[in-house]
Order: sequence, then structure tokens, then C-alpha cells
Amino acid sequence: MRVRRSACALALSLGVSIAACAGNGEGADMDMQEAAEHADKIMEATLSGIEPVVHWAHGPTTTGSCDVTRRRSVMTIISSERRGNFLGVVERGWKDRGYRIKGINNDLDSPAIYAQTRDGFGVSLVFGGGQAFFEVDSPCVEESEVAESTASPNGPSYDGVYPLPRPNVRSDFWSVGAP
Repeated sequence: MRVRRSACALALSLGVSIAACAGNGEGADMDMQEAAEHADKIMEATLSGIEPVVHWAHGPTTTGSCDVTRRRSVMTIISSERRGNFLGVVERGWKDRGYRIKGINNDLDSPAIYAQTRDGFGVSLVFGGGQAFFEVDSPCVEESEVAESTASPNGPSYDGVYPLPRPNVRSDFWSVGAP
């Protein structure tokens, strides 16, 4: 890792941008487990900013050669009539935390928002098949083992169940208009 950091420092001092060196701030000084824990905090801040509260369950954690991705699936039914509200609440929360919005997909069936934190973590909210999915991707960090998230879902945990069931929690607000 020290060699990669030295190579990154040299490349950056010469004004050369290398994708593997893109992690700045916190990401450059953490290992994959620390990055996963930081991703959990980003996810918790995102979900706690949504009112009314939505139920969620863990999606799979995946690792690359130097990055980690945490996922959460929203188990509350978000009706097509409320998707815009949901996306807007999340986007405002991300902007309030200083995240840079990198892209918005306005597709009616599969809308999405993509952003980046100040320390190089990618965050996204994507709708697919009528369900909302959150994902947090770390920048390149030091390789290490990664434990599963210790955050407790605010509904059934679905431990060992893959794929997760379709959204099955009704909300007086988010599910309005849904069958």
C-alpha cells in the first residue's frame, strides 16, 4: 500500500490524474473495513433524513481489489406517485451534507440520483422494478478483510435470504396510490 500511495503522490505532484489515486481526504487513510463502516454511517445519515421513515434491509456487501460497496434495499412500498418526493428528500439531504450531485436519471420507471461525498465515496439511489435501492461505494483504500454490517434494519433482517422479497411495508404517505 505504501508503494501505491507513493506512486499516487508522485503522479499527483506531476499533475497526472490516476483513477486509483482519486480517493482523497478520509478514503486515502483507511482500510476496507473502515471504509465499510464509513459507508454504513453515510447510509444511516441518508435513511435517517427521510420522513416519514422507510423500512430497509441489508443488501449484499461486495469488495473489489481496493474498494467496498454497501447496499440497502427499501422495504417500504414507494408508489410511482411518490417517487419524485422520495428522490427530492434524498437529494436535498445529500446537498445539505455537502455531497456533489453527479447525475440524475429522470426515467419514469427507473429514476436515480448519483452523488459523491467530499471524501470520495459514491452514493446512489436507484429505483428498479418498483423498489428503491441505496448503494455506497468507497474510493480505493488499503486492502483488508470486511465484516458484514452491524447496523440493525428497522424491520425484518432477512438474514440468509437472497434475493430479498419485494417491498412489503405499507406507508400512509410513501405508498399512496400503490395497489
